[in-house]
Amino acid sequence: MFGQPHYEQLVCSFRVVFNRDMSNAGRHRLIAQAVRESGSVTVQELAELTGASEMTIRRDLDTLAAQGVLERVRGGARTLLLRGEEPPFALRAHEAVDAKRRIAAEVSSLIADGETVLLDSGTTCLEVARLLRGRPVTVMPLSLQAIHILGETPGPATLMVPGGRPRAAEGALTGPLTLASLAALRFDTAVVGCCGLSAAEGLTAYDLDDAAVKKAGIASARRIVVATDGSKLGRTAYAYVGPTTLLHTLVTDTTAPADEVAALEDAGTVVRTA
Repeated sequence: MFGQPHYEQLVCSFRVVFNRDMSNAGRHRLIAQAVRESGSVTVQELAELTGASEMTIRRDLDTLAAQGVLERVRGGARTLLLRGEEPPFALRAHEAVDAKRRIAAEVSSLIADGETVLLDSGTTCLEVARLLRGRPVTVMPLSLQAIHILGETPGPATLMVPGGRPRAAEGALTGPLTLASLAALRFDTAVVGCCGLSAAEGLTAYDLDDAAVKKAGIASARRIVVATDGSKLGRTAYAYVGPTTLLHTLVTDTTAPADEVAALEDAGTVVRTA
């Protein structure tokens, strides 16, 4: 099941960071990563990896299976993901959190008071929503999660809500009503997330409907800012959105591949590293 060399590498690296008293969230992240990277893992292996009891691991696996992060099988768990398939929102929300927050802070610094902002779906854009909530800007978010964050408490931000059909588990708004909302408006800035971005292949998404919304959002804005951590650079997902020549600025983190950053800059995109 769990390839021995890779398993030993994970055990060594994570024992430095985690101990038997790790939080549930930290343990869940470690379990999800082990299952995703190895394909299938036993309860015994995960107990050794995390320092938790096998009973605790079984409860964790039941919780993660209910969230759609993995598939529960006899004696352990296995990944639900095909190659190139989008990881579940519940899993992505706990990955690279610090990097996403730094990226969000940099994106927020690029937005002036009074701007009208289109905010894409995805976990990085959700961090942007948390910061824009306290700014005197007008924001149209394209996910239920961001709508909730921007609308939960009164603040200086003005919330505009589009129509549309939310994608299951993702909360991303898609469909004819979303496209009609975007076609009727013009924004100063569109903050766009991505599933894949490369100088050669452009901006891509995992879902065709999501790609259509991104295209419409890009067409409705004066400036396009892509916000993504470095893991998405150099990757290509299923649905094509557009070439990098459409993008004005990319905000990423220090894990971004240097060759991709250089190629994007050569193509005319301003790259800011958070």
